[in-house]
Amino acid sequence: MKILITGASGFVGLNLIKSLNENYTIVPKSYRYKEKQKIKVSEEIIVHLSGKAHDLKKNSNSKDYLDSNFELTKQIYDGFLASKTSETFIFISSVKAVADSVLGVLKEEVVPNPKTNYGISKLAAENYILSKKPPKNKRFFILRPCMIHGPKNKGNLNLMYTIVKKKVPWPLGSFENKRSFLSIDNFNFVIKEIIKNKSITSGIFNLADDASLSTNSLVTLISSTLNFKARIWHIPKSVINFIAIVGDFIKLPINSEGLQKLTENYEVSNKKIKSVLKKELPISTKQGLIKTFNSFNEK
Repeated sequence: MKILITGASGFVGLNLIKSLNENYTIVPKSYRYKEKQKIKVSEEIIVHLSGKAHDLKKNSNSKDYLDSNFELTKQIYDGFLASKTSETFIFISSVKAVADSVLGVLKEEVVPNPKTNYGISKLAAENYILSKKPPKNKRFFILRPCMIHGPKNKGNLNLMYTIVKKKVPWPLGSFENKRSFLSIDNFNFVIKEIIKNKSITSGIFNLADDASLSTNSLVTLISSTLNFKARIWHIPKSVINFIAIVGDFIKLPINSEGLQKLTENYEVSNKKIKSVLKKELPISTKQGLIKTFNSFNEK
């Protein structure tokens, strides 16, 4: 069986190829959106990973996101629908296609209301897929992962690891939050199960590890992998909030936006995907994070 993977050169794509290439023939491809482009596919499975991720520097406009995440997805999905041999289309969307902040736990039933160009473009792609009902011999899956992490992954967890490694006291101990994460091992497991089990029908599914953790718990976990006790300061919230407001106007290590990202709640339910897989995820939240943190210290 052949599996086409777009965005195969990224962190997720490289790990997915490594996970699948023993049992399948992997066809990595790189596509860019071009107006009136017709994309032909013949592989039985299409895993569409490519797209434009969050622009933390905010230099990209809405058209950049729509071209990469919406228009290109339309062209690839149209190619899938037109193919006589392609059977399963797996679109990697994001929880950010639904909400930028969460009250309670995010479930698939929540009505999407994204605020960022990234989330809006991902939702537009989702809606296009949902608007095109495939024939009975084809399946589609819209997967919404939360923060994916794994060995050698560069991102917010790597930045936090670097800070904690320097034994800089964590000043936000007074804030208690809960965040969901997704180990790359659990992500790969879900993809493999969908490919193997053809009785699983089309749908939208959130992807997350079983347990959520607070930022304070992350700091403690990182410290334990580095063999020292976490230094967490419980500075009053009012003081931290004041410093963040000042940071909005002058250059400080933290501002209001940064404080929100570090202390906000973002819990994601994985009950729906587990119910259709009828299996438990292979590794726990802490096991996956420890594996990731240990890799940061490897040369």
